[in-house]
Amino acid sequence: MIVATLGPEGNNHVLVLGRYLEARGLAEAEVKFYDDFPTAFAALVAGEVDRVLQCTAHFSHADCVGRYMHRVFPVDVVVAGSHPLVLLAQRDLATPRQVARQPATRYYTDLSGFAEEIDAPTTVAVAEGLLEGRFEAGICARQTLEAHPDKLRLVEELGPALDVWVLYGTEPLSDAHPLVV
Repeated sequence: MIVATLGPEGNNHVLVLGRYLEARGLAEAEVKFYDDFPTAFAALVAGEVDRVLQCTAHFSHADCVGRYMHRVFPVDVVVAGSHPLVLLAQRDLATPRQVARQPATRYYTDLSGFAEEIDAPTTVAVAEGLLEGRFEAGICARQTLEAHPDKLRLVEELGPALDVWVLYGTEPLSDAHPLVV
């Protein structure tokens, strides 16, 4: 079995996919990483992978469900926590004016103290932007601070997000399957 999700290593998709495969006794499955979900879903339809794991909070979720309706089907679902999240700021900025966040994280804390909110596609993109100096503050995984305490400072601990994750395949579940109501 080949299971696909978003890369790179260290993101929430990789974390949850590892947990999922272990919990379902599929630790030997081959894993393939993609840069975006439309490409991963196209690979599923083309038979290049057997399954795709996607978080329902991901910004492309609704588009993928709509685009691949009647060709790709949910075959399993799990609830899983993300990497612990934090609100970070550039270490040398006392009062950041802008904050970057993945759209799903926009309500995880009060961001009204920032003059500007910037959308980023993923929390990994927020971390990259913080490290490159493109963002003054942002919501991303705590591991970013742990890896770069010389560049970033903690503004607020947010903890892990508890999300619904869907595994997709190309054959629908039978009406008798326990997940089907």
